[in-house]
Amino acid sequence: MNNEDIQKYGKELKEVLQITTSPVAVHLVKADEEIPEGIPHVGETIRHCQMVDNVRRLGTHFYATFDDQMCKGGASVMGLAEMSPKLKSGEVYYNLNHFASIEAAKATMDKVPMVEANSVKAVLYAPLEETTFMPDVILVITKPKIVMQLSQALLQKDGGRVNAAFAGKQSVCADGVSYPYLTGEAGVTIGCSGSRKYTEIQDEEMIMSVPVDMLPALVESAKAMFGSYAC
Repeated sequence: MNNEDIQKYGKELKEVLQITTSPVAVHLVKADEEIPEGIPHVGETIRHCQMVDNVRRLGTHFYATFDDQMCKGGASVMGLAEMSPKLKSGEVYYNLNHFASIEAAKATMDKVPMVEANSVKAVLYAPLEETTFMPDVILVITKPKIVMQLSQALLQKDGGRVNAAFAGKQSVCADGVSYPYLTGEAGVTIGCSGSRKYTEIQDEEMIMSVPVDMLPALVESAKAMFGSYAC
């Protein structure tokens, strides 16, 4: 695949399933890679989930470093830094009254997908249909019916199951980026308190993330299955 192919797939995916906002292309720039020329710096300090939401709604594209990521927990699960001891131990979520015990909080944090700390220097973001870089992962924020159709299209050729492991914590970062990046599998997640508070993700929307290698087959299957009557 080249950039023209990926842009074409992005346009077709939106058209066939009538997705109202853009699928978001995300690439983790490894510590020993260069940030591609021509991609602007985000220019503000905001959360990863806000960056994804801005890209899908507004069509912006940019790169962000650790310093640009307001939510350091999200940055750490994507490999930009070490996770803070208070977050890793579960103390943060326990103090927010999200768990009955620190042990329950830690048991949840122990299962959060995390890219190796300090292995990533920046994150690139762009609408899939306009991306100028090769993404690692594509995030689609949309209604459950379209997530259903995406799931069906993913399985149309080889069958199987779509993963839906989540905890309502670190959803757009750990579930949406780290999980498919680390496993090569597509995933479904439901959002988290932060992403639903700080973005315009709607109550009736959820998130699906797909490794870029799955994109061609996904789009071809979606066209075959839903091309004439998706809604």
